[in-house]
Amino acid sequence: MVCCLQLVVLVSGSTKNLPIINFDEGYTHLFGEDNLAVVRDGKSVHLSLDERTGSGFVSQDLYLHGFFSASIKLPADYTAGVVVAFYMSNGDMFEKNHDEIDFEFLGNIRGKDWRIQTNIYGNGSTNIGREERYNLWFDPAEDYHQYSILWTDSQIIFYVDNVPIREFKRTESMGGDFPSKPMTLYATIWDGSDWATNGGKYRVNYKYAPYIAEFSDLVLHGCAVDPIEHMARCDNAEGSEGIPTGVTRVQRIKMEGFRKKHMTYSYCYDHIRYKVPPSECVINPLEAERLRTFDPVTFGNGRRHHSKRHHHSRTSQAKVTSSI
Repeated sequence: MVCCLQLVVLVSGSTKNLPIINFDEGYTHLFGEDNLAVVRDGKSVHLSLDERTGSGFVSQDLYLHGFFSASIKLPADYTAGVVVAFYMSNGDMFEKNHDEIDFEFLGNIRGKDWRIQTNIYGNGSTNIGREERYNLWFDPAEDYHQYSILWTDSQIIFYVDNVPIREFKRTESMGGDFPSKPMTLYATIWDGSDWATNGGKYRVNYKYAPYIAEFSDLVLHGCAVDPIEHMARCDNAEGSEGIPTGVTRVQRIKMEGFRKKHMTYSYCYDHIRYKVPPSECVINPLEAERLRTFDPVTFGNGRRHHSKRHHHSRTSQAKVTSSI
């Protein structure tokens, strides 16, 4: 059983004072060696996807809780089928009961925006997909933007440019479904043609390759776990003034505004997959009404008007089998 010291972080509403590290200080190559380039004296990493392979990197340490962040610039132009992922997992250690916390960026056809997806698994509970999907208020291929995960023993918060977009709180009824085992952090780019864009309708077109995702401002700030002694060493280094501890009042207003305007899918409101929402779901009437307007089949009564056909949502996703 892992024994973890308390993670001490300082409260701040800014991400300008994050403890940024060089690639070699916290990461190592994962796969696609020739498609990974460390640039700017170790301050940035370029991952590329071509017809041969994708690529990825992984943290050198396991972590039990912490704040994990990167500035990411996504590929431009036609990116259908391309998946860029920034996530935590222990699937290599716990094949049947792994935990996972995901940021996934889903490419699109020319003229259509990238979409962002978050997902959470605990104790191998892959039968309960906890996906949410969103549009962004900017073009993520034009410039770098900060994407961050705060993971504690009681909550998981996803941030985009210091704006929380999702707050996931642990409930007693979840049991082991809340991620609670040490994980490593991954960054990958890969071919998700079978599902990533319109359910696989549009696939990767390697005429536009290489697809390059750029990572910078790397932050690994948490409780590193010794894989042998199973003890955690928590990072309290200088430069952590920008590490958040939760959602401030101002941030909560921004989060509610973001979700009202940009969220396009949440498992909590999917009446086709779940006749009764999973126990951890907190139903927001404004979110529910917006999603019903956006997709009355999935988020309404689950029936198409004037038709006997029923919509069946995708219940499984391709993952990077070469890296997990």
